[in-house]
Amino acid sequence: MSSPLEHRTIHVRGLVQGVFFRQSTQQEARRLGLTGTVRNNPDGTVSIEAEGALEALDQLQAWCRQGPPAARVQSVQASPGLVQGYQTFEVLRGR
Repeated sequence: MSSPLEHRTIHVRGLVQGVFFRQSTQQEARRLGLTGTVRNNPDGTVSIEAEGALEALDQLQAWCRQGPPAARVQSVQASPGLVQGYQTFEVLRGR
């Protein structure tokens, strides 16, 4: 029996732009079997919309507290949301 699909919005603050955070998040999310998006925000934060099994979402959120080697994460905030039905996990361009 498969786990029900869950949605989580994650906001990451700190030195998280220009350090391959989006690309690394995409790799980690795909490794965990998650779908969704990751994007840079004008205020210097990164936003993630992720969907999948609860355990995998928890693992992605935990990974975000560290991020890639050059990142300096100050805080991670997460909240549940409505499932959007993403098919892949993509890096969104622009701010």
